[in-house]
Amino acid sequence: MEIFKIIGIGLLTCFVGIVVKQIRPEFYIVVVLSGAVVILFMVVDQLKSIFVYFLTIFNKTNLDYALFANVLKIVGVGFLIEFANGICVDTNNASIGDKIVLAGKVLIVGLSLPVISNLLNVIVEILP
Repeated sequence: MEIFKIIGIGLLTCFVGIVVKQIRPEFYIVVVLSGAVVILFMVVDQLKSIFVYFLTIFNKTNLDYALFANVLKIVGVGFLIEFANGICVDTNNASIGDKIVLAGKVLIVGLSLPVISNLLNVIVEILP
């Protein structure tokens, strides 16, 4: 399974990071970011199948593709802010990470407004 590979790379990155931090602290962030990028690329394949599934749902329901794009943007923003926050926390900049999370939440609310509006329109059409 893919998760075991991801866990292995994550743990290896942590262990190498600990060793590097003791020997050459200036390279610690390079090790951590490298491990994170490798894991991110491994996850991209899984994201592709999720996007195909979402596309299948939207094709079956004849919903507007703009909604599909908004849902993908919302999911993407959520993943990116979590990733960026994690890097900030790893580099002892948790306060910057908190600001990134706040900005991401505001962006997600803004991106979700058309989806909520469309959902309300569907509900109004269903009601007698």
